[in-house]
Amino acid sequence: MTFQFKRFLNNDDGATAIEYALIAGIISIGIIASVSAVSGNLQDTFDGIAQNFTDILS
Repeated sequence: MTFQFKRFLNNDDGATAIEYALIAGIISIGIIASVSAVSGNLQDTFDGIAQNFTDILS
């Protein structure tokens, strides 16, 4: 019983999974921040294009 408990305490497989989860979370936060920053400019560009088509067709 003591051997199994010591083996359980020395097992670090779960730590690796947690580290990967934290890295994935940080990367996803960076992606979300980047997309949020670019989306406003992209929306303005498409609005400008739509306005140009409206002006041309009028």
